[in-house]
Amino acid sequence: MRVNPAAVRPFDVNQIEGDIREVVQHRPPRIQALEPPRAPAVPDYVSHRDGVTEIGKLSAEAIVIEFEATAKEIEAMGEVVKEMARRCEQLAISASTMLKEIESTAARYRKEGKRIFNEIESCSTATDEVRRLCESFRDRIALKPAEPAS
Repeated sequence: MRVNPAAVRPFDVNQIEGDIREVVQHRPPRIQALEPPRAPAVPDYVSHRDGVTEIGKLSAEAIVIEFEATAKEIEAMGEVVKEMARRCEQLAISASTMLKEIESTAARYRKEGKRIFNEIESCSTATDEVRRLCESFRDRIALKPAEPAS
């Protein structure tokens, strides 16, 4: 596809500025009302006494709000500890299961060791008995007088 050089318009900065001005003028301004910051609420477990000065009230509120925030952090830490305890319980259950498997495996190894022990001793006894029979038979053959040939 060939582009006709006469159809391409040259870059015009004034045209771009005009386009931007038009967009800005037609867009409604963004005004956002700012709400004044709210003071944190005083916890339900405290209330002001009669006759306390405004400075006394504000000071007491500031302190109790800080203590409440700290108490909430302590409770959050308690949740972490609860999760750790739950994981420890799971680990203890898993370890208990593993210990039972270990004990079972050790018992199977002992049983197999005993079986092989008895088999080796049985083979040793059988081998000793065969050896003694062979010696006895050899001794009998060696002690027999030679028979005269006919």
